[in-house]
This record gives sequence, C-alpha cells and structure tokens, in this order.
Amino acid sequence: MSEIIEVKAGVEAENDKYAAEVRKLLRHHQVRMINLMASPGAGKTSLLEQTIDRLKGSKRIAVLEADVDADVDAKRIEAHGAKALQIHTGGACHMDAYMTLKALENLDLDQYDLIFLENVGNLVCPAEFDTGADLRVMILSVPEGDDKPLKYPLMFQVTDCILVNKIDTDEIFDFNLQKLEKNVAALNEHAKIIPISAFTGSGVENWLVYLREKIFEWNYSCH
Repeated sequence: MSEIIEVKAGVEAENDKYAAEVRKLLRHHQVRMINLMASPGAGKTSLLEQTIDRLKGSKRIAVLEADVDADVDAKRIEAHGAKALQIHTGGACHMDAYMTLKALENLDLDQYDLIFLENVGNLVCPAEFDTGADLRVMILSVPEGDDKPLKYPLMFQVTDCILVNKIDTDEIFDFNLQKLEKNVAALNEHAKIIPISAFTGSGVENWLVYLREKIFEWNYSCH
C-alpha cells in the first residue's frame, strides 16, 4: 500500500509543478482560463456556444477542446467565431497540467482574454487534476439527478461554480434543486449554483454576470 501512495504522491507533485507553470504563463500574457467539466452530454459545448455568442464583442476567446478522439465539438466552436484547438488525449480520461501547458504553447496568448478548457467528459478523473485554471466550473444536467454530489463528491468539492443545465426539464425528471443545493452545501459551501438552460438560453445571463464578476476580481487583483 505504501508504494501505491508514494506513486500517487509523485504524480500529484509533478502535476502541481506544471500547474504552477501554466499559471505563470497565463499571468505573463494576462489571460484567464476556465476549466469546464461535466459528464458526456451534459451540455458543455452548448454552453460554450451561448457564452461565446454573448461575449465575443467584448472578450477574445479561445477554447481547448479535449477529447479522446474526434473534432466535432471544435468545429461547433469555430462556427461561433472563436478559436478552437483540438486536443486528443490518447485515451486519457482527463486533462492534466502538462497536457494543458503543451496545448497553450500552440496558441498566441497575446491574442486572447479568456480561454475555456472543455475537459474530457466524466465526473471522476478531471476533478483529480489541477490544470492551472483560474476557475473550475462544472455542469450538472437535470437528467443526471440531484443526488450526484453523493456519488461524485470530489468533483463537487473542488468546483467553484455549478451550472445546473436543462433546468427546463426539471419536472419531467423529478429533479429537486433544493435537494441538490443541500447536497452540495454539505461538501462545498462556497460553490455558486446557477440553474440554466443552454437550449433556451434561460439563466445563461446569470452565468455571464457571475463570470464578469470574476473577471473584474481578477483584473482588480492585478493592480
């Protein structure tokens, strides 16, 4: 058992080293990065499309599209006028800090204000690796259920903001927002919970208000 713990500790230490390099690189170019995590089909790309459409007049946005294979999501992002860089993880179920650093080195960071990392779709591995992002945001879709914090506690512990997508279907799936909030609070009392529908656009402006507030805080901290 001790050998396994030592190996894991070594992996975490190595990742933390690269995460610090990511942060240093982003600060140098005055760019902020959001790590977007969710299960497959929760609505990561749909949310990004809405976000890009509403911010592209004021923010220069790039998206790192991480996936085991394929480039479908990257093409969707580019159709909305943002730069998309496809990253194939070679079978890995998450992005780590080293992969993120290598991806960022392929972008002219002086050309962007915000970078979204659309992480590989699952609620386990992405929660375990610090990518060097300024903000960790997860999407929980209503069909997944309000009990997910009980099943995947680490994801809810490490996230800064939880976007409850497909909220327009809550009655169909018997989803209880108050129950979710209670489950989350037991793990992470500081997490911001915002109900949205990336399909109808409902609540997306509340997400953007939160994001703008974070951008203001980041910019203020630099002075």
